This record gives sequence, structure tokens and C-alpha cells, in this order.
Amino acid sequence: MHDALIGLLDRRAPVGRETWRSLWDQLGDGRLDRAQALALLASLATAFPDHETLRHLLDSLAERRPARPAGRWAGTVNVVGTGGGPRTFNISTASAFVAAAAGVRVVKTGSRAYTSALGSVDLLERLGVPLTSSYEQTAETLDRYGIAFAGPFVYPAQLTRLARTIVPTSMKPFGRFLNALGPFLADLPVTAQVTGVSATAPLAGLRALAATVTGRTLWLTANDRGADELLAFADNTIHGNDGRELRLPAGRLVPADGGFGDLLPAVEPAAAPEHFLSVLSGAAGAVATRTVCLNAAALAVASGHITDWAKAVDAAEEAVRDGAARDLAERIRAEGARPPARTREVSGA
Repeated sequence: MHDALIGLLDRRAPVGRETWRSLWDQLGDGRLDRAQALALLASLATAFPDHETLRHLLDSLAERRPARPAGRWAGTVNVVGTGGGPRTFNISTASAFVAAAAGVRVVKTGSRAYTSALGSVDLLERLGVPLTSSYEQTAETLDRYGIAFAGPFVYPAQLTRLARTIVPTSMKPFGRFLNALGPFLADLPVTAQVTGVSATAPLAGLRALAATVTGRTLWLTANDRGADELLAFADNTIHGNDGRELRLPAGRLVPADGGFGDLLPAVEPAAAPEHFLSVLSGAAGAVATRTVCLNAAALAVASGHITDWAKAVDAAEEAVRDGAARDLAERIRAEGARPPARTREVSGA
């Protein structure tokens, strides 16, 4: 049994970076067999490791990544959640479109569904919105639309290798851990990140891990209703990686009426695209609109695009009211299947 597995099972001391390096080496050359790969994932999913072990794990993966472009995308915010909360439509994806329509530079990362009917990637696929496949294409898409949806290239290749190693078992049984750690796995040169944390995710452990993140503003949002989004009808708290907390009680920025019944997804997955577009145009009800705009405002403030929360909410509501948010989504649907010119040339080389 590999020392990483022994350490995870023992839990008396953090699993160090050298141990993780050894595990990835064995995974890469085929010495980590299916049984050990399954045991690794099962251990991680059963009990969330201490933040030092997770920091070493993340660092050991980061050092194996291909080099990405130097510098950061100024004023750009990544939005991603842990999933696993109450059943709703894709609020963070909607808030990304609304914030971008209000002038915020947004990158959305996410995954296919582990615990819900449709993850962000599933929804985007049904909408006909393509994912980017490189840092260059992501930057070009950002410049073109003010928003980009990053594909799997932002995640460590070792996750794909693990998934292949455990076949025919799927990764879905381990979704709780993968969702919780996923926001820390994506490697993007943004200046801010907003991550919603549901009640099924270990907030205390993620806060400790977030405190070790440098080089970008990182907000973890949580609320008393267990969702991984800010909710108009909940008491919300934003935990910054600088140690500061911001409380947004229900009713402070937007009316607090309504509940989860106002945020339900489309009954059938096939109807999700049209339902989602109705959310962007404000036709899915006042509670849905207020919730999306509250989350879009968080992206505006975290990125530094707008510093006043009330003004940020107003800007988001205007982007819905004047049709800019839905128009942006429709434009990307119509044009987004055609990559920017330079990307087409590279792909065709």
C-alpha cells in the first residue's frame, strides 16, 4: 500500500508533498493499480483530510502542470461552487452571464453533474456554448465577449488518469470530495475567485485551505440555508482569504421574500436551455432575478469592477432588465462555436 494511503488512513500527521509526488509518479507509470486508486479516492471522499495534507496535494499537482502564460488577467473573476446544496437552477452560471453583461470580466469553471441533474458543463453543452481548450483561447474569448467558460485543461491531468485507472467504476461516487476541492484545483490567472460552499462541503477545512492561497482574492460564500450561492432570502456570509468576513443578512440588498421553490430548475433537462434563458431575461420570477443579481454583484465587487454593493446590484438588475444578459448568451450561442481567428489558425496548423 502506498504511503499516501497509509497516511490518509492513519490521519495522525499530514501527508507531505514528497509522498504525493511519489503517488503521482506511480500513477503515471502504471504502478498504482486500480485497487489502490479506488482506495485513495474512497479515503479522500469518506473524511475530508486536514488542510496541510490538501495543501501538499495541491502543490504536488501544481508543479506538474504545463507552464501557463505569465501574469494575470486584470480585473477578471472566476466563479465556481462546491455543489451539493439544495436543488436549484444553475445560479452561478446565470450570475456569470449577468455580471459579464454588466461589464465584469468573468471566467466560469465547473464540471458535469455529480449530485445534481445538470452541472454547469452539462447546461452549457445543451445551450450550445463551447468551453475553451487553452489559456490563449480563454483570453481571446474573454476579450471578445467579456466572459469565457474554461474547459478541462485547467484541471490536473492526474485526475483524468485516476478516472481511467478505476474504470469501470465512475468518479461519481467520489463527487462530494471532487466538488469540494474542485475550486482549488482549477488553475487560472485571475485576480479574484468567488466560490460558493454548500452545507455538504467542509467549510472550516476549506477556509483553512483558502487562507494559504496567495496572488488572488478568494471569497468563500455560505449561508444558513445550505446553498452554494448567495441567496436573497438567507443570511449570507463571505469569508475572505485575508481573514475578513462580510455578512449579508436577508433583506439588506434585495427583498428577502421567496424560497427554494422559486429557484427550481426545469422539470426536464431538455427544457433547461429555454428555462435558463428565461432566467437571464428576468422572466423566471422576481426571486430568481434577485438571487442571480445578488451573485452577479458579488462578482462585480470581488473583481473590483464596482466597489459599492448597492450599485453592483443595480448594475446587475439593469443588465437583466435591458436584455443585455440574454443577448450576450444568445450571441455566444450563435457565434461561440466558431473560435477566435488566431485559435482557428493554430488548430488547423
